Amino acid sequence: MLHYGLLAFYVTFALFPLYWLLKVSVTPNDLLYSEGIRLWPSRTSLNHYAFVLAHSDFPLFFKNSLIVSGGTAVAVTLVAAFSGYAMSRFSFRGKMWLVGLMLITQMFPLVMLVAPIFKLFSPLGLTNSLTGLVIVYTAFNIPFATFLMQSFFDGIPRDLEEAAMIDGASRFRAFRQIILPLTLPGVAATLGFVFTAAWSELLFALMLVSKAEASTFPVGLLSFVSKFSVDFGQMMAAGILALIPACLFFLLIQRYLVQGLTAGAVKG
Repeated sequence: MLHYGLLAFYVTFALFPLYWLLKVSVTPNDLLYSEGIRLWPSRTSLNHYAFVLAHSDFPLFFKNSLIVSGGTAVAVTLVAAFSGYAMSRFSFRGKMWLVGLMLITQMFPLVMLVAPIFKLFSPLGLTNSLTGLVIVYTAFNIPFATFLMQSFFDGIPRDLEEAAMIDGASRFRAFRQIILPLTLPGVAATLGFVFTAAWSELLFALMLVSKAEASTFPVGLLSFVSKFSVDFGQMMAAGILALIPACLFFLLIQRYLVQGLTAGAVKG
């Protein structure tokens, strides 16, 4: 019973911020401060959601985030699949140096790189651009995604592709038809990680984009903060709506994620 009690406490602790987000999003403005702290408001309203969807730029921010996050996830996963396979299967001169360089890129605080990237992107017209954000997010997520995919490829015996190549298949065909289907859990995990990282990223989206037309939803949430006040109801409603794509995405890839978590747990 103690284990179930601790598990229930952890789940409650983890989900309580989401519950409070929902609670504030359905609380009318006149009750936000007048009722004090309550587990649920005495009266609920969907006016905040209606305003966010119909009278704000949130739908545009939402669409931009979907484009940037989806494009980044697909691009990073494609590159990481090939690079992870190469790191797993081939030995070449400078491999350890390359691994070290990829690790070093993960050590720099991102705030140090904003100014150089902005100066590099400005002459190329990549600021205030969704393409520029996709390029930045792809560059920063590829190293970790490569190591993630490499770990999955390392768990697949080389005999499988060697047998296919003996039967006349090219290495690329063996990779595409035999190895890649076996690493679908790794592909799903990589897609999920990269999509979530790009979906919630704020620093580069704030520093490289100054126009609403190219802003993503983390930047769009700041539009609910004015100089003298914060519209918490509308901000929380936008936050709830922003959770939907990520939740749906993980529901779609859940089967492959579970396979990835249990892969290698039992050896016959």
